[in-house]
Amino acid sequence: MSIRTQVMKGGAYLIIRQGLGILIGLGGVLLLTRAIGPENYGLYAASFSLLVYLQSIAQWGIEVYLVRREGEEQIEVYHQAFTLLLCLGCGWALLSLLGLPLLKDWIRLEGFVPVARALFLGLPILVLGRVPMSRLERHLDYRKVALIEFGGQITYYTVALPLAFQGAGVWSAVAGWWAQQTLISCLLYWGARYRPRFYWDPKLIQEMIRYGLSFSTSMWVWQLRDLVNPLIIGRYAGAEAVGYVALAIRLIQTLSFVKDATWRLSIAALGRLQGNRTRLVKAVTEGMSLQVMALGPLLVGFAIVAPPLLPYLFGSHWLPVLSIYPFIALSYLTNAVFNLHSSVLYVLKKNWEVTTFHFIHIVLFAGAASLLVPHLGLAGYGWAEVIALPGYVVVHFWLGRNVGYPIYTQAGIWLLATMLPLFAWKLGAWAWGGLLLPIVWTKTRQEIQQALTVVLSRKPLS
Repeated sequence: MSIRTQVMKGGAYLIIRQGLGILIGLGGVLLLTRAIGPENYGLYAASFSLLVYLQSIAQWGIEVYLVRREGEEQIEVYHQAFTLLLCLGCGWALLSLLGLPLLKDWIRLEGFVPVARALFLGLPILVLGRVPMSRLERHLDYRKVALIEFGGQITYYTVALPLAFQGAGVWSAVAGWWAQQTLISCLLYWGARYRPRFYWDPKLIQEMIRYGLSFSTSMWVWQLRDLVNPLIIGRYAGAEAVGYVALAIRLIQTLSFVKDATWRLSIAALGRLQGNRTRLVKAVTEGMSLQVMALGPLLVGFAIVAPPLLPYLFGSHWLPVLSIYPFIALSYLTNAVFNLHSSVLYVLKKNWEVTTFHFIHIVLFAGAASLLVPHLGLAGYGWAEVIALPGYVVVHFWLGRNVGYPIYTQAGIWLLATMLPLFAWKLGAWAWGGLLLPIVWTKTRQEIQQALTVVLSRKPLS
């Protein structure tokens, strides 16, 4: 089977898994948040956001090293990664538990420490699961990856929802998470046919650490975004506000399944084009347009149905989500335009260039949130998202300098067309006219027709 066919099949499995995940995720989060309420959900979301960031640090980019490592596959490399990640996972779990008193004093959320402790104890399991996952992704075996992830999602809600309706509150979500991670970990080792062994090669460790530092530093900086909600919203606006932001993000992430799937495939797929800069620029130009075209209508569609639907489904106490949704949706739309820029730079090993972009973006976002949230509450978080958008100029500059500048016309049309309706409640009815832009613009109509032709004929996009 050719690499192209493997990538296309892998992408199909991931998108189907994400599509099914939307149905399960939306229904599950609807029932869970309605049962436990904004405060309990905010408490879980704050602890979970911190766990995800700790996981990113503890992994040290070793999972990406395993996927991208050149040459034939060697089982000793996986054994060394397992041994190193075991040390890192246990070490960071211990540090995180020791640091809980400091986090408690900063966040000031009642009940935070026991919930965070219960999640932080699972850090080694999360980290060690990246070894068999990397093996599956290196083989482009996304069918197994999709099935395992879907099974984990089902398990989470199967455990969490009955407990939530019995009044377990935030602990229903914690129990669901532990059940999910236990199942996923077992299935990953079984699916990858990997049996871990302890192994120690100082030269190989040095190679992993050196690569992981340059790649992971960039991701660590970017993922500081996820800490703005628990550390700033939690401190100045309370657990309920954390829950509102977390639910808005969760809904948008669920609708962004196409963007997430293409990001996971992009490193492997673009790596095959790194010797041809012209094709790389063309891939970015076409890819960013397709991503906005796929994501924008979903976000706008939800913005249309959300005002009557959200209070009916989730309850009237979740209405503040509507005020923050358009700002976060705009942030995700803009990221859809530029996330392939970062993918190309990663493929070309320009990790530090991506890090500078991430640093500038997070300084704008976190800095604005720190200044605005204490005075404006949730609205301050939304405006901080807007203030951070100019940071994308930096990644545009780095792509142009190292590869070439893509053409933004098509992506810009779709971005403007879907951005304006998100703020129709603020701008007025005329903002809905933005939806006419893709129809008026001839090239956009041609792009839609071409995409539909490819999909209906089952031919892979070049």
